[in-house]
Amino acid sequence: MDAFIFSLEIIGTVAFSVSGAMTGLKKRMDIFGVAILGLITAVGGGVLRDIILGITPPKTFWNPVYALVSILTAIFIFVPVVREWLMRNRNAYEMILFIMDALGLGIFTVIGIRTAYDISSSFNCFLLVFVGVITGIGGGVMRDILAGSTPYIFVKDIYACASIIGALICVELWKFIGSPLAMLVGTAITVLIRCLSAHFKWNLPRPKYIDKQLDKV
Repeated sequence: MDAFIFSLEIIGTVAFSVSGAMTGLKKRMDIFGVAILGLITAVGGGVLRDIILGITPPKTFWNPVYALVSILTAIFIFVPVVREWLMRNRNAYEMILFIMDALGLGIFTVIGIRTAYDISSSFNCFLLVFVGVITGIGGGVMRDILAGSTPYIFVKDIYACASIIGALICVELWKFIGSPLAMLVGTAITVLIRCLSAHFKWNLPRPKYIDKQLDKV
């Protein structure tokens, strides 16, 4: 089980670090900015989760492997050959960014739930889902704020809702099929909803007149 959880965490860390580093490239940041954005995206949600759960210091600081993996991944993305290829191929850039972000979202949503269960099996569904979603979206929100953008979850596609649905399914299945399968199903559902929402351009309702109205303010 420990190897399974560790593998998921490393995959999620790499995925979110790539997402953060690529955002840094798009914002024309230097290598330090790209590395920090990769680090924050990868570990930010976990830090928020641990603060909510009362885990101090947050687990990120117990073992430096996650921070090191995220920084090394971001530096790899900054390597001139990789960087220039990504910036020249817009379609590949957008596709890789989307896949990494969706994968990180799904994995860290269920990792958040697992961390809560490790503390207590008596937590209610609301808390389990809440910390799962915070773990999934927290790093991305920090990334977007540091990059000077409106957080992605507020403006485009079904994002946080995918995490919520995946977390709910994971929590409900946990008691019937066990944690490994529940985590895999929760991850898969979250990623699937993200992919479907992007393909079919699903968005939450928003007023179409808002831009014109704000121009008059």
